[in-house]
Amino acid sequence: MKRLTPSTIRSFRRKVYDHYRKQGRDLPWRKTDDPYHILVSEIMLQQTQVERVTGKYREFLRAFPNLASLARAPLARLLRIWSGMGYNRRALSLKRLAQQVVAGHQGKLPADPAELIKLPGIGPYTAGAVAAFAFNKPVVVMDTNIRRVFIHEFFQDKKGVRDVDILPLVEETLDRKHAGRWYNALMDFGAMLKSKEGNPNRRSAHYTRQSPFENSNRQVRGRILKALVGGEPLTGPQITKAVGMDREQVKKNLAQLGKEGFIKKVGRTYVII
Repeated sequence: MKRLTPSTIRSFRRKVYDHYRKQGRDLPWRKTDDPYHILVSEIMLQQTQVERVTGKYREFLRAFPNLASLARAPLARLLRIWSGMGYNRRALSLKRLAQQVVAGHQGKLPADPAELIKLPGIGPYTAGAVAAFAFNKPVVVMDTNIRRVFIHEFFQDKKGVRDVDILPLVEETLDRKHAGRWYNALMDFGAMLKSKEGNPNRRSAHYTRQSPFENSNRQVRGRILKALVGGEPLTGPQITKAVGMDREQVKKNLAQLGKEGFIKKVGRTYVII
């Protein structure tokens, strides 16, 4: 695709910022520049809808107001606070990240995406988002809402649009002086498009539907951890009864949770580590 003209870039930014001024979402993590708070919001938002994250974000920060408190938090308490969010690996990774930052970065999150991505649970998007929102770094960031905007605006008649074709446009149109504000505006514009334009992301080469939750390993894992977070050691049969799902599926997930560092077996019983 040819480079955009300065006029096209100005017009695009104006459209996105106009929508943001009129209909920008009032979200609690947009009212802080605390890198830890922004990190928590980004980890929570990875696979959970904004509406569910808003209340849990506040609860989480009341329980763990900084990296040091999170680093020393018992895993069982962390999982109780995280309950209802799903994808519990995120909570474990967040605790491990806090421990690593406290031990190796003097308790402060690095601003450089190349350093952030070395931390547990941080991928390219989250590293870029934390750098942009917490430190106003003019880095290229791509998420599902941003992808939706660029497909709608610049690939109107195309299918199978690849991220490699979108990313140069993200960089070209970036408001480098106000990176965090710009990405917030893009994300809100993209959220609006999903509801009004039949989700342009269906034309992305990377579009996939989320697998069903019912009877999935995700559901089994969540129920196992919910049964154990009370602190009472439980045997395999007791967990299977509490979970109410196939015994072999429960057994397989108990083994996997053990490998990942969530639980351990003590005699015949299982407990949160």
